[in-house]
Amino acid sequence: MSKVSIILAVIAVIAVVGVSQSVFMVDETERAIVLQLGKPVSDTKEPGLHFKLPFVQNVIFLDSRILDYGTKAAEILTRDKKTMVVDNYSRWRITDPLQFYRTLRTQQRAQARLEDIIYAELRVVLGRFTLHELVSEKRPEIMSLVTAKTNELLSPYGLEVVDVRIKRTDLPPQNEQAIFNRMRSERIREAKLYRSEGQEEMDKIKSAADRERTVIVAEAQRKADVLRGDGDAEAAGIFAESLKRAPDFYAFVRSMDAYKAATQENTRMIMTPSGEFLKYLR
Repeated sequence: MSKVSIILAVIAVIAVVGVSQSVFMVDETERAIVLQLGKPVSDTKEPGLHFKLPFVQNVIFLDSRILDYGTKAAEILTRDKKTMVVDNYSRWRITDPLQFYRTLRTQQRAQARLEDIIYAELRVVLGRFTLHELVSEKRPEIMSLVTAKTNELLSPYGLEVVDVRIKRTDLPPQNEQAIFNRMRSERIREAKLYRSEGQEEMDKIKSAADRERTVIVAEAQRKADVLRGDGDAEAAGIFAESLKRAPDFYAFVRSMDAYKAATQENTRMIMTPSGEFLKYLR
C-alpha cells in the first residue's frame, strides 16, 4: 500500500470519528445539555439531530417525562397529638434542565431533595389537621396544600411536582396494642350495654305476657265456674224432676250405685240384715 493511500485512510478514519463525535440525537422523552469543560455552553437541546464540537464538548441527557418517586414511611404528629406512620409518593418532572443541572446535576440528588422537602411539608401541613380529617374528607385538600408548597420550594431547582399522594397511613407499632386494648374495652362496654337493654326488653315482654296470661286464665276460670254452676243447677233440676216423677225408682237406682261403690274388690262389711242400707237386697 502506498504512503498516499495510508494517509487517505487515516484521514477517513479521523473524519468518521470526528463526525460521530460531532453529531448526537435527542430522543422525544429526553432533553440534552451540551457541556464544555463541565459547563453548559448552550440552551437545552430539544428532540432531534444536533451538533457539537468533537472531543471538546460532551452531552448529558435528562429524562423529560413525569417520574414517580416513593419515599420511605415516616412518623408524623397530627393536630390532635396522634402519631401516624405515613407512606407517600410523588410524581415530578424536570422543567428547566439547565437550572436542574446547575443545582442538582443528577436524578439521585433530585430524589433526595424531593424526599427532604416533601417530608418536611407533610409534617407542617398534617400538623394542622386531626387524625379523622387526615383519613377522611380532608385528604384531597391536604395533598393540594403539600403539592403547592413543595413546588414553591423546588422552583429554584428547575423541578415541578405534579402530585403528592399518601399511599398508606398506619399506627406506630408501639401504639397498636394500646389502641387494640382500648377498642376491645369499648366493644365490651357496648356489648354489656346491648345485653342490659336486651334483658330489660325481655323482662318487659315477659311481664306483659305474664299479665296477659293471668287475665286470660282468670277470664277462662270465671267462664268455667259460670258454666259449671249452670251445669250443676241443670243437673239438680233434672234430679229433682226425676225424683218428683219416680221417687221409688230414683231411690232404687241410687241404692244400686251405692252397692256398686261399696262392694269393690277385697271389701268387707259387717251389717245386720235389718239395716236400712240392705233393704233392696232382702
